[in-house]
Amino acid sequence: MNKILLFILLILLKSNFTYPQTKDIIENIAYQTIQENWDNFFELLSIPNDGYDTKNINKNIKWCENKFLELGFTIEKVNANSNNLEIPNHPLIIANKIISEKLKTVLIYFHMDGQPVDPSKWNQENPYIPVLKENIEGNWNTIDINRIYNNPNREWRIFGRSTSDDKGPPMMLINALKIISRLNLEPKFNIKLIIDFQEEMSSPTISSAVNLYKEKLKSDFLLIIDGPSHPSNEPTLTFGARGISKITLTTYGPKKPQHSGHFGNYAPNPAFTLSKILSSMKDYSGRVLIPKFYDGIKIGENTSKILSAVPDDENKIKKQLGIAFPDNVGKNYQESIQYPSLNIRGLSSGWVKKEVRTIVPDKAIAEIDIRLVKESDPKRLIDLVKNHIIKEGAYVIENRDPTNEERNTKKHIVRFDSSISYLAFRTDINSPIGIWASSALYKAFGRKPIKIRTSGGSIPISPFVSTLNIPALTYPSVNKDNNQHSPNENIKIGNFIDGTLGMTYLLLEKIN
Repeated sequence: MNKILLFILLILLKSNFTYPQTKDIIENIAYQTIQENWDNFFELLSIPNDGYDTKNINKNIKWCENKFLELGFTIEKVNANSNNLEIPNHPLIIANKIISEKLKTVLIYFHMDGQPVDPSKWNQENPYIPVLKENIEGNWNTIDINRIYNNPNREWRIFGRSTSDDKGPPMMLINALKIISRLNLEPKFNIKLIIDFQEEMSSPTISSAVNLYKEKLKSDFLLIIDGPSHPSNEPTLTFGARGISKITLTTYGPKKPQHSGHFGNYAPNPAFTLSKILSSMKDYSGRVLIPKFYDGIKIGENTSKILSAVPDDENKIKKQLGIAFPDNVGKNYQESIQYPSLNIRGLSSGWVKKEVRTIVPDKAIAEIDIRLVKESDPKRLIDLVKNHIIKEGAYVIENRDPTNEERNTKKHIVRFDSSISYLAFRTDINSPIGIWASSALYKAFGRKPIKIRTSGGSIPISPFVSTLNIPALTYPSVNKDNNQHSPNENIKIGNFIDGTLGMTYLLLEKIN
């Protein structure tokens, strides 16, 4: 590189100002760095990361230790108590890169575990061996992965488990740190990392870890690098996420499944009991009928403007979902996710299809999730559901099966099990962290990022916000159609490049 240009670049960057020609230099170095580090990404993707696979999770932990040590971080593995004894208890990593005590500190959260895989559902031999594909007339065809090293097409995609959720974004961060090192610069803030290896298992140790290590994690802001950008694929910032709580309802019929010819009209069918309870909770338009379920939610004029500024294509969303009309909660998609939701995520009773049997089932089960918003009190909502079921005439028992005496004396028995996974969070769009991130992405891409008030999904961030008392936001950078949690997960080359560039500018943006 021309020494004069490099000298000018250093002066401009140290003053936190960017000319167009400086931007070109940064982009050139970024592109070179990405090209030189595809092997690192492929190596990471090739380590299986199912949370139940302790042996390979330990390999992911070791990979992260090595890479961030190379980047000048101090590394500490920490353990915390799990709130779920049925799953392994893996350590977390806390890493630090302290530039100056005078600078602000940003805590960055990401996870390295992924959803389990069923290789038979993937269009490649091994979901943990990444492959490169291009789209030809609507079909994704495998191409030689070595082509990625020579001016790759931005529309090509890398397919493999956790390409997008969530190994892609941390790899972008690693590349960004290498880029600013090649510029002989340092981040404009101190960096702390907390790396989770059980996020896909509801992060059972996060709450305990934040309480145990709150002094180690003490920071000014929290940045989450996870999730897809807006469907338009424009630069995106998300300022909140819904929380989640869960309910399992079990209704009971005869002790054992009975012949429907002999006992139909005599033995109560638990599926009908459960169906009546569930159908009483919502009207045909999709609104929850349980009184006070939506209490506390107000969409004022300012909030409405924020939501309307998100460029959603409602007709396209409905077409993709294959629906004619959305549920009647909110005026549009963005407004709908500002309210708590009541969702039946699974139903079970008897047998179906080839296994169908002419029986009266012994039980029926409904798995329910309640997505929470910041205004939601999860215990209040759970109690509202429980009390509604009681008012419908059910005999409710909690966290246990009915006794023989209850079976012989009570009608419409419902077992009610509930849990709270994590709360919602939301940060003011015009807060200092919002201004910092928006400014950085504007410098990176020359246009204002889309600002989403809250996302529909849930992430285990509320312990950080409440215990550490810091604001949080998410920089989602992967393509929306990435098939996360599903077969054929992928990341678009263009998103990987742009995500790395966005991360670079975030690191170079001073926080006031």
